[in-house]
Amino acid sequence: MDETAHMDTELETTQQGTATKTAAPPRAAAPAAPRERQGRGRGSMRARSPRSRAPRERGEFDQVTIDARRVARVMAGGRRFNFSVVVVIGDKKGRVGVGIGKGADTALAVDKAVRDAKKHLITIPRTASGSIPYQVSAKYASSVVEIIPSKGRGVVAGSAMRTVLDFGGVTDVVTKIHSRSKNKLTIARATVAALAQLKHA
Repeated sequence: MDETAHMDTELETTQQGTATKTAAPPRAAAPAAPRERQGRGRGSMRARSPRSRAPRERGEFDQVTIDARRVARVMAGGRRFNFSVVVVIGDKKGRVGVGIGKGADTALAVDKAVRDAKKHLITIPRTASGSIPYQVSAKYASSVVEIIPSKGRGVVAGSAMRTVLDFGGVTDVVTKIHSRSKNKLTIARATVAALAQLKHA
């Protein structure tokens, strides 16, 4: 009698454990972390306040490129190409300079040329009308130039001479190039050399 009661008790316990295991609800999956929005969507563009750009300051000197060439040098592995740039800078109030720069790209070459031109700035003594006090001439390399004051004529010049005179603020002059050279660098530097000879009369 005792063994039968004991077996019934064990059977009930086993059935209760099985029922308990069966009735246990499945585990809920953990909520996924919210994904961050990548990139700039329309909403983020609307939320941003517009940035006001500061006005770009104008430099002290105006500048212009009068000659740009691609040059090559022969190395062990082949030819390497660079750019050579000639720049004229001036404030159109009596100061002008000519510079040359070389670099792997034109932007770098222009920056070097501007720095070189600033190192070789000259101040031109001008008359009340913007002309020069007297006639001057100069030679640089193979270029020979002459500058003659001429009242009321404006700037009668060509090639790189006109650019140098315009950026130097010189007017009422007639110029002559006494050489066959077409090299803009040597013509510009000959013009600067001629203007550098001027002294206040």
